[in-house]
Amino acid sequence: MPSMSSPAIRQSLAPTGKLRVGVYPGSPFSLLHDAASGETRGVTVEVGKALAASLDIPYEQVEFPRMAEILVALKAQRIDLALSNKTPARANDHDWSPPLLLVECGYLVAAGSPLQSIDDIDRAGIRVGVTEGGTSYHVLPQKLQSATLLAAKTIDGAIAMLTKKEIDAYATNKAILFEMADRIAGTRVLDGHWGLEHIALAIPPGREAGMAYLREFLSAAKSSGLVMRAAARAGLRGIVAA
Repeated sequence: MPSMSSPAIRQSLAPTGKLRVGVYPGSPFSLLHDAASGETRGVTVEVGKALAASLDIPYEQVEFPRMAEILVALKAQRIDLALSNKTPARANDHDWSPPLLLVECGYLVAAGSPLQSIDDIDRAGIRVGVTEGGTSYHVLPQKLQSATLLAAKTIDGAIAMLTKKEIDAYATNKAILFEMADRIAGTRVLDGHWGLEHIALAIPPGREAGMAYLREFLSAAKSSGLVMRAAARAGLRGIVAA
C-alpha cells in the first residue's frame, strides 16, 4: 500500500471524514449480494474498503439503482469514489485513475434465440436492451444502424424484459452479462465484442491533492494482487487485460 496519508490527503479524498463509495447491485464490478450468507462482494466494495483502511478512515457504502445515478452523485460531491468505465465524455465531469481492468462489451440473447454471433444483431426487427444512462446507451446508437434500442432502468428491469421476450438481446459489459446469464435459464452470451470498457476509479473534480495518493494506492493494489483477488471473489468474467 502507499506511504502514510496526510491530513491534507484525507481531507481531499474524504472531506466528511468517511470514504463514501457509490455502488449499484447486480454487477461484480460494483456490488453483489450473497442471499445465503448476507455478505456483499464486488471489486468496488473491496477496493473501496482497502482505500478507506489505507487512509485510516471509515468506509461508507452508498447504494444506487444504477451507475448513471452514481456518476451524478459523484459530480455533485455527495459521494467520494466510484468505479466505472472511463470515457472521454466522463473525463469532463470527474477525475479518473489509470484503468484497473479492461473488459469486453457484448450481448446476452434470450432463451431459444436464433442469434448466433454479434454480426446477427444489427438487423431490422431485432430489439436490443441497454441500461439507461450507461455505456451501451450512449455508444450503441452510433454502432447499430438497423436494430431497435430499448432502455431498461436497471439490471433487474433488463432481466424482466429478456424473460418476457420484450427484447431479443441485452448489451452491456460481459461481467454483468455473465451474471445475468446465471439468473436466466437458456440465455447465452454471444462470442465476440463490440467494445471494451476501461474500468477505473473516479473522484469528484477539484480534488487534485488526493489524486497522486490514489494513483499510488491503485498501483500497489494491482501489484499486490488485491484487484484480481477481488475480481475472482466476485466471479468477474469477460476480462481481456489487467
